[in-house]
Amino acid sequence: MKRLLAIWMIMALFAVNLLAQDEEESAPPTPPRRSIPAKIGGAGGFTQNLLFLNLNPINNYLKGAFAAEFDKTPMLLLGGQGYGYIMLVQNLRIGGVGATGSLKSAALDTGIEPNIRRDVELSVGFGGVTIEYVLPVLPRLDISAGIMLGAGSTNIKIWRNQSSNIKWDDVWNDFGHYQTVSSDFNHTLNGSFFVYQPQLNIEYAVLRWVGVRLGVAYNGMSASEWKYDDKYDLIGVPTNISGKGLMINGGIFLGTFLY
Repeated sequence: MKRLLAIWMIMALFAVNLLAQDEEESAPPTPPRRSIPAKIGGAGGFTQNLLFLNLNPINNYLKGAFAAEFDKTPMLLLGGQGYGYIMLVQNLRIGGVGATGSLKSAALDTGIEPNIRRDVELSVGFGGVTIEYVLPVLPRLDISAGIMLGAGSTNIKIWRNQSSNIKWDDVWNDFGHYQTVSSDFNHTLNGSFFVYQPQLNIEYAVLRWVGVRLGVAYNGMSASEWKYDDKYDLIGVPTNISGKGLMINGGIFLGTFLY
C-alpha cells in the first residue's frame, strides 16, 4: 500500500510539472523593457522670455517728472541659447544663453508753448553660462533643472524735446552756445549687475532634430554699479530698481534629441 501511494505521488508531481511547462510555452513572450538612452550631443535655438518686473518704483519717478508711466505688462526678451552634454556626468549639460528686451513710454506736455515731449525707454539684458541636469521622463519628454550665472544690465534712457517744428537757424545758434538754450535733454542711466537665474523647464522632442521648451525661471540681480551717460558714477539709486523678477520662457531648438 505504501509503495502504491508513493508511485501515485510521483506521477502527480510529474503531471503538475508537465502542466506548468505547457502554460509557460503557451503564454506570449513578455517584450523587453525599453530603456531611455543617456543624452548626448547638443542643441541651440531661439528663446522668448516674459519678464514680470516690479514697475512701481520707476513709475513713481516718472510720474513725478511729468512723464508717462509704464504699462504693467511683462517685458518681452528675445535671445538664444546653446548647450552640449558632457560625457563625464550622465545627462549633465553646459551651455550659454543671452536675451534682451525693452519697454517704452511717451508723454506730451501741452501746458506750455512750445509743447514738450518726454520719452523713456527701459531695457533689460543678460547673458551667461548655463549648467543643467536633464531627467528623462518619457522617450520624447524631459525635465531640466539648472542655473545661469553671468552678467546683466538695466538701462534707463530718458530724452525730452520740443514737440514743434525746429528752425534751421535755431539749430546752429543752439550749437554755437557754450550752454544749450533749448529744452532738449538726452541721457542714459546704466546699471550693471551680477545675474543668477535658477530655472526649471519641460522639453519635448518633436523630431530627432527639433525640440521645444517651456519653463519658468527667476532673474535675480545683485552687486549693482550705476553710470550716468557711461562716464560718471551714479549714486543713490534705489535698490528696487533693477531687472529682477519672475520669468516664463519658451524656445525652439535644433540639435540632437534621442527617443
